[in-house]
Amino acid sequence: MAISLGSLAVGATLALVYALGAWLNESDAGERVWTRRRWVSVAAGVSVAYVFVDVLPELAAQHRTFREAAGEGLLFAEQRIYVLALLSFVVLYGLEHIVLASRERRREAAAGAPDPVYWLHLGGFAAYSALIGYLLVERAERGPLALAVYGLAMALHFLIVDHSLREEHGRIYDRGGRWVLATSVLAGWVLGAATPLPEVVFARLFAVLAGGVVITSLKAELPGEREGRFWPFCLGAAAYAVLLFLT
Repeated sequence: MAISLGSLAVGATLALVYALGAWLNESDAGERVWTRRRWVSVAAGVSVAYVFVDVLPELAAQHRTFREAAGEGLLFAEQRIYVLALLSFVVLYGLEHIVLASRERRREAAAGAPDPVYWLHLGGFAAYSALIGYLLVERAERGPLALAVYGLAMALHFLIVDHSLREEHGRIYDRGGRWVLATSVLAGWVLGAATPLPEVVFARLFAVLAGGVVITSLKAELPGEREGRFWPFCLGAAAYAVLLFLT
């Protein structure tokens, strides 16, 4: 497969979102935190709009592709793609539940010492980031517009992931975790460029992506400890929905 320079450029940009997060988080002064929280809410709105306006309709198309390839005799053929999206949602929800349940114990432990929960959390999002990088090549094959829409939505989505991990793990994540995620995006792109992606495999991976984007975005924005901003969330969702309709 010929290397897509467009997908490589978008992959490098997505990796930079993680890499530059350390610079964006240098100051935790009140007004800067307030502003950053609003931007995270806008990013969450964009991610949710992308799922409902673009991903879910495409998931229905991928479902048809999967059924045609699998044939009528496959057990639960009607539900398999959607079950994969549900499974992705549940796995990431379970990961966040483990992190939340261990929060007090980790805070009482020695400061700055990574523990198995941190590595589990980081590893889950490294795999998720690699998947997003892996799908870049297929998006590029659909044309520059499809690649740009996907790249912008995922760049803003990575702002949510970065904010969430930094908020949970602090400087342990800053020192090395964000570089693991940045590398994961590029590793996913390399794998996608080197490995042809059959339509059935893409349909399955796209379903996994759909479930992951939904839980990650909503987890960051639901009221509670994370203090979501409702109107910036609505603005991001509405603006990106309009952009998707126009494109």
